[in-house]
Amino acid sequence: MVGIKDVFLKGLLVTSLCWTCLACQQDPRGLVIGKIQQASDLVVSEFVVDKVVFGKKRKNILFIPINEASFMAYSRATIKTGIDLNEIKEEDIRIEGNKISLDLPSIEVINFSYPPEAFVADTLVSNPKRFLNSISLEDQETFFRMAEMDIREHLPYMGLVETSQEHARKLIHTVLKGLAFEEIYIQFDSDSLLIRQVNSPDNLLNP
Repeated sequence: MVGIKDVFLKGLLVTSLCWTCLACQQDPRGLVIGKIQQASDLVVSEFVVDKVVFGKKRKNILFIPINEASFMAYSRATIKTGIDLNEIKEEDIRIEGNKISLDLPSIEVINFSYPPEAFVADTLVSNPKRFLNSISLEDQETFFRMAEMDIREHLPYMGLVETSQEHARKLIHTVLKGLAFEEIYIQFDSDSLLIRQVNSPDNLLNP
């Protein structure tokens, strides 16, 4: 008499053999692409940039400076970088036995957030109201706009690419190890940072 356990084990063995035969018929590169794309939400790095916002407004009468109003605040930008894994093509993957070489797309900025609720005015340093001179809300928005532009312009020089590449390598290396590859080589198309005009609704301004 065959027990329930024996039937289960035989059924599992048959299922495994069928799956193995099916996998052998498929291009293993397609399997690799599928597994990597499943991890797309993980191949993301997040960075926080603290920015001091400072501005001045000078009042002149007959070209003579009378006084100067100042404004200072603290702000914070959140940047998320990642890889567009949908751009990976089969020719980007080279497999020789248990060795795999993978070319990944460049690191890009996928989200930039500069929310007004993160702005904190420094009341000790700021002097926004002077005689015949004051810093308006529009002036403050201009200062924050300039601060945001400055952060965006310096993104390529903040080390985002190196950190994001290291993070992506570790995650994808883990995925490929799980597919029984022993030699894993991962390269990137470029060491430059791709910056698209990606804005979230909480941004102060849209460039």
